[in-house]
Amino acid sequence: MKRITIILLVVLSGHLSSIAQTDTVSYGVIKNMPVFYEQLKQQLTYPMAWGNSPVRKFDKWRSQARDVLLECMQILPPAPADYDMTVVAAEQRKGYEARKIMFNVSEWCRIPAYLLVPDGKGPFPAVVMLHDHGAHFSIGKEKMVRPFGVTPEIRTDADKWAVGCYDGQYTGDYFAEHGYVVLSIDALFWGERGRKEGVDYDGQQALASNFLQMGSSWGAFINMDDVRSAEFLASLPFVDKNKVGCLGFSMGAYRSWMLSAITDCIKASASICWMNTTEHLMTLTNNQNKGGSAFSMLLPSLRRYLDYPHTASIACPKPTLFFNGTRDKLFPVEGVKDAYSIMQSVWQSQKASDRLVTKIWEEKHFFSKEMQRETLDFFNKWLK
Repeated sequence: MKRITIILLVVLSGHLSSIAQTDTVSYGVIKNMPVFYEQLKQQLTYPMAWGNSPVRKFDKWRSQARDVLLECMQILPPAPADYDMTVVAAEQRKGYEARKIMFNVSEWCRIPAYLLVPDGKGPFPAVVMLHDHGAHFSIGKEKMVRPFGVTPEIRTDADKWAVGCYDGQYTGDYFAEHGYVVLSIDALFWGERGRKEGVDYDGQQALASNFLQMGSSWGAFINMDDVRSAEFLASLPFVDKNKVGCLGFSMGAYRSWMLSAITDCIKASASICWMNTTEHLMTLTNNQNKGGSAFSMLLPSLRRYLDYPHTASIACPKPTLFFNGTRDKLFPVEGVKDAYSIMQSVWQSQKASDRLVTKIWEEKHFFSKEMQRETLDFFNKWLK
């Protein structure tokens, strides 16, 4: 009996100890955010932003801010010595020709693209069409331009995506019908530049990690491919190099305002459903904190100097359009308003308020036909 009592006391002691340990267990991460994430955000003072920087001459600030942006992009591929464009296939459409081309986007990469050329004599205005992320990697440029010479599966995939994100309208074709040369490429990891082993959502995190371990950034490579694509487009003899713009939805919107910030080859830009502030994106409830899709839009260390609207403001005083939606769960409306206010103050400081369009629609994360029509009107005003 005495032995049984001792055993029970030992078991009870262990149980109480376990309870005590459970009560005192702590943690350092909550919903994939460090518990001190608010303290981290407080360290972000954005010293390079216009108004925060001690530089008071706008052109000088713009040059310095762009240099900081490029420095944060780290190791980048060299520009191609020759674009060496070849036409792989062509299809006549109503009022324009659709071409499947290949060209050198850098010294390291030769890539496929869709090029839409209006009928008639140029030079024409032109737009770089930048596709979204959508956690959907099997197609890229096919999200913006109606594909041809592809498998039935790819065509069906693209048609469904156009319905789900673009109101059933291929934005690239819509612009070509209205007299614009259109170029659309696959961002690295999408479409014909995807994984040899096949589509894998988690592969994007491994790719981003591997870039970082080699002193570079996946997001920066996407941005620089966009820059080289814009420069290639501007070099074409049937394009008016002084009338080249860029347009994108979702991740494509991020790519669009980044492209306009990085290069003045772009004369006007439109960004649909991607603008906010770090303060509103880095919370316990926002999609941005899940990682995954965010990796393609990250530049290491940039947040030490500039927030998203500060970076976009490097494009000032160029004509620039931003649309967001009240029902867009990815981008909190209060953050959109704060970002818009920051950018408005920059364009106002340069007496260029008429060149900045910011509008919040009663819409979800979606690029409707009405929004596309207003975007076309914007480009017609500034590029035609």
